[in-house]
Amino acid sequence: MSDTTTTPDRPPLPDRLAIDPRSPHHVAAVFEHDIGIRFNGKERFDVTEYCISERWVKVPSGKTLDRKGQPLLIQLKGTVEAFYK
Repeated sequence: MSDTTTTPDRPPLPDRLAIDPRSPHHVAAVFEHDIGIRFNGKERFDVTEYCISERWVKVPSGKTLDRKGQPLLIQLKGTVEAFYK
């Protein structure tokens, strides 16, 4: 599943992670390192939030913005794997 091996300089990857610093699922220490997300066997570079146990990722829906100016996100379901690069 996910590569959660830790070295002294890498924190374990959480089950749920978001890139938005306003989210309660944002862990700044993880973003000090390069991480990757594999969704249904393919590496994705546009994931803004993921949950491994619930098997979903959130990605922007094109250039569409919500009323607060943030990208409109869609939730895709499938196999999710997070790893350090």
